[in-house]
Amino acid sequence: MKRARAARGLARGLLLGLLAVLFVPSQASAADDLKRANFEGELASREARQVADWVVDAGDNHAADPRSLPFVIVDKKDAKVFVFDAQGQLRGAAPALLGLARGDDAVPGIGSRELSDIRAEEKTTPAGRFVAVLGGNMRGEDVLWVDYAGAVSMHRVLTTNPEERRLQRLATPTPLDNRISYGCINIPAAFYENVVRPAFTGTHGIVYVLPETRSAREVFAPYDAWQKHARLPLLAASQAD
Repeated sequence: MKRARAARGLARGLLLGLLAVLFVPSQASAADDLKRANFEGELASREARQVADWVVDAGDNHAADPRSLPFVIVDKKDAKVFVFDAQGQLRGAAPALLGLARGDDAVPGIGSRELSDIRAEEKTTPAGRFVAVLGGNMRGEDVLWVDYAGAVSMHRVLTTNPEERRLQRLATPTPLDNRISYGCINIPAAFYENVVRPAFTGTHGIVYVLPETRSAREVFAPYDAWQKHARLPLLAASQAD
């Protein structure tokens, strides 16, 4: 009996080993075939990396077009912004301040309301894929309009209200105190001047705001099919957060 059990165990082990040999090459092949975004060693969450890889590999930013577009990943959970050129090469990364309220949807018509009428729970930075372009705001400043109808832009950090301590919030090492705005994405002034504005000057681009209450596959519809094709759930362990 012991010999029979040992023989069955050995056979099972050989079968599992054979299956591993058969499946690992196909997974490795899928990984090798992917075009990936280059984060240049910058710390980023797994979801930020996977969405950036999808953008580059699937050409969602029209990278194959002669009018190739820069793109931005806004990671709300980590309160961080990554700016890439059209080929997925990182141009820079910086912390960000975001909408006070946690959520992925903008309140309908919020862009036309007075700021004083917006309740705390309505101050969200909406998730999604947005065609972004440089423009001016009501203060006469240039900003990157992410969602013009919803009055959501990416701009230099506002310091008009010292009690909000926005500069200090940007400087802290955690994202726990980075929720303060009405929904706009506040970034360091130098980062806006040296990275964001040059990247979008003379062109438009795509801003991907990652969700925090839903999954990326729910917000970016083509991402789901690509993720399955790329077997990212199986390969994700090889990508450090």
